Amino acid sequence: MKTRIVWLVAFCILLGSAVAQAAVMTWTVGGVERKALVFAPPGHGGGKVPLVFAFHGHGGNMRGAARGMAFQKAWPGAIVVYMQGLPTPSKIDPQGRRPGWQHELGENGDRDLKFFDAVLATLRQKYPVDDRRIYATGFSNGAFFTYFLWAERGKTFAAFGPCAGLIWPTLQLTEPKPALHVGGQADPLVKFADQEKTIETVRQLDGATAAGTSCGTGCTLYPSPKDTPVETFIHPGGHVFPPAATDLIVKFFKEHSLAP
Repeated sequence: MKTRIVWLVAFCILLGSAVAQAAVMTWTVGGVERKALVFAPPGHGGGKVPLVFAFHGHGGNMRGAARGMAFQKAWPGAIVVYMQGLPTPSKIDPQGRRPGWQHELGENGDRDLKFFDAVLATLRQKYPVDDRRIYATGFSNGAFFTYFLWAERGKTFAAFGPCAGLIWPTLQLTEPKPALHVGGQADPLVKFADQEKTIETVRQLDGATAAGTSCGTGCTLYPSPKDTPVETFIHPGGHVFPPAATDLIVKFFKEHSLAP
């Protein structure tokens, strides 16, 4: 398995006094070239650094996700990784002409799971990654993949933040984890009623079954005696990653880390 790094010297984002440097990193996984756009704090933050994986939706790409989600702006002290999917068949793209992610174990030879493992291994070698603060978020198909990683690599993560996604029917989540689910009540692709079922499944797993309390407009927090709360941000829109989601997800991630 080979890894290449192409630094984009001119591609950086000014964040107050901090500059988050961006690099396109390249891996060869199963004989196929895979890429990810990686933002890292200058000087690697001066100590152990949190790591955020953010996944684009079906038909999206790593650069579009970086622009639309912009976690590197909201959390300049974290390493933020936007992995690039490969052409993948889906319900709305049966020919698989557009990039996406696997939904379940064994699909497409687990190429995306192997890619994730390779990326994480490389980042741990290159940066002082804080293994207690690794997170995953994603939109649409990227949210499905986020739930997939929860099922298959749950012990790795401190918290999850899926948006407009579901737990695939063949997945079984067994690791209680703090989670913030973002959903649109008018979503025409991932029906809100189905998202509500996923939220209920997560609440049961996390022991967050008590009545929720408001944490802002559209935001509800369900506490858990397991220290694995569930938060929801429900907006009236459709199949979108709402602008407010980035700051909410970052705030939620900052509140949670794995036990020492």
